[in-house]
Amino acid sequence: MDKILVTGGLGFIGSHTVVELLNNDFEVVIIDDLSNSYIDVLDGIISITGKKPIFENIDLKDKLKVQAFFKTHNDLKGVIHFAASKAVGESVEKPLLYYENNINTLIYVLQELEELESSNFIFSSSCTVYGQADELPITENASIKLAESPYGNTKQIGEEIIQDACSVSEKLSAISLRYFNPIGAHETSKIGELPIGVPQNLVPYITQTAIGIREQLSVFGDDYPTADGTCIRDYIHVVDLAKAHVIALNRLLQNKNTIKMEVFNLGTGTGSSVLEVVQSFERVSGIKLNYKVVDRRAGDIISAFADTTKANNELGWKTQLNLDDAMRSAWKWEQHIREYNKD
Repeated sequence: MDKILVTGGLGFIGSHTVVELLNNDFEVVIIDDLSNSYIDVLDGIISITGKKPIFENIDLKDKLKVQAFFKTHNDLKGVIHFAASKAVGESVEKPLLYYENNINTLIYVLQELEELESSNFIFSSSCTVYGQADELPITENASIKLAESPYGNTKQIGEEIIQDACSVSEKLSAISLRYFNPIGAHETSKIGELPIGVPQNLVPYITQTAIGIREQLSVFGDDYPTADGTCIRDYIHVVDLAKAHVIALNRLLQNKNTIKMEVFNLGTGTGSSVLEVVQSFERVSGIKLNYKVVDRRAGDIISAFADTTKANNELGWKTQLNLDDAMRSAWKWEQHIREYNKD
């Protein structure tokens, strides 16, 4: 079995990707510092797969610990790098924290990859690199706009660092996966999105409002130039997203990449407005959601959804799950964790 390192492997997308890797007979090593995740997620992964990944509680900002880890695990065949701070608003308030955590850790991991026999690297990137695109749907050739936040800037800088590293390395090959908006949870309800504190993303705020943790959902603006006046995003089920990482990894392991660093959009190719997401939740849950339209939020773009042609054709990957599937799984997960916390 090929051994794969997943940094941030107990986070939302990371944990679902670990499940898919284990189900595809990879040996998995997780690094996570538990700053934005819970150790209980490891139990969920084991329960779903019947397999126990190796877990290391390491802060990747500690360069000496990173070096020591790679000396111990010098037989890795690839790295999937999720570990990063990811809240846009917080990044505006704490830019230096974001640059230190998201850039330094990336560099330390890439430096150690240079010492391995096989250097395959998958980067967790974001559609935030596009900003408000000039044309929709957004292709991989769309212009990279000036970042709207330090978080977005770390994804742009991260891609540039990886590109530069690949250009001078004989061994390093990389794929950057630009996610649109991951939502949902595993069908077993044993892992899902579990934000610490007040959710920054729409779907967990919806489910927490429905279950009574939040009093009301704020819809930021209904006067945008869209069909119902609310912002449009491309919401992709996290399980579809996780499966794309396994496909991308196999592409690198089998030397099927066409250039040293490839970039792929990961989305559904369909935009859904905030109100359409609310309606989807109400449809699958049977619950009338308490929400209120408030003023626009600074920094929100009007519309963003992916052109997935490249991922469909070159990776042979397509989404299998729709918005209702994602909302249904997110609601089941919310109910599960509240029952679990009661016990």
